[in-house]
Formats: sequence, structure tokens, C-alpha cells
Amino acid sequence: MDEPVRQQDLRVSDAERSAVASGLQRAHDAGQLDLHEFDERVRDVWAARTRGDLARVTADLPALPPPPGPRRAFTDDDAGTAMKVLTIIWLCISLVNLVIWGILELTVGGIHPWWLYVAGPPGAVLGTLYAIGIGRPTD
Repeated sequence: MDEPVRQQDLRVSDAERSAVASGLQRAHDAGQLDLHEFDERVRDVWAARTRGDLARVTADLPALPPPPGPRRAFTDDDAGTAMKVLTIIWLCISLVNLVIWGILELTVGGIHPWWLYVAGPPGAVLGTLYAIGIGRPTD
């Protein structure tokens, strides 16, 4: 009867190798590895055939730093929510007016870009509020 394959003897995929290489990059960025060590270990990662091979590459490192989360444009508080809603409304109104202007320009021609008067002032106000920190994340 065949015995099950041990976890460390399972073959690894390129996705697993890439994840470990990304972790090594974060370890290098955190100062846990110098450039020479990083280079050697990345070569070992891409030469690895099994999960045991990958585990040996990072065995002497503390827990690898987690990948950074997505960058947020707005905070999760009331100010961030208000800025998000106002920005979406501004964007929709600006795009609708741009499309109307574009259709008129293509069909009639010679139309002044009036949609800028609709988009510009509210966009400037939103940009100013964001620049002074309303709804903007601090990290």
C-alpha cells in the first residue's frame, strides 16, 4: 500500500515560489537580509522543487513581514465617507457633461468646452478639502 506524500515533499508551484520571493523582498526591505543573502535566497527559491526546499530558505528568518494592504484614498470615518460620496457625484456629473459636450462637438462642431465650468469649480473645492486633510488617510 502506498504511503501518503509528506507535506514537505509536495512539489511547489511558481505561485508559491513567487509568494516566498515576495516575502524575501519584504524581509530585505525590513533589513533582515542584506543584498547578497537576498540574491542567494531568491535563486534558491526559484530552484526549489518541494515545499521542504522552500521552508529551508526561510527557516532562519523571523516571521516574514506581511504584504502591505491596499492603499486607501479616503478614511473610514464620516469625513472620508462624505469625501468619497462627493467625489463620486462630482465625477459622474463631470463625465456626463463631458459626454454631452463631446457629442455636440462631433455633431455640430465649434462648441466651447463649457463642461469645464461645470467640472472645474467643484473639483477645485474637493481638491482643496483633500489637500488640507479632510477625509485623507494619514498613513
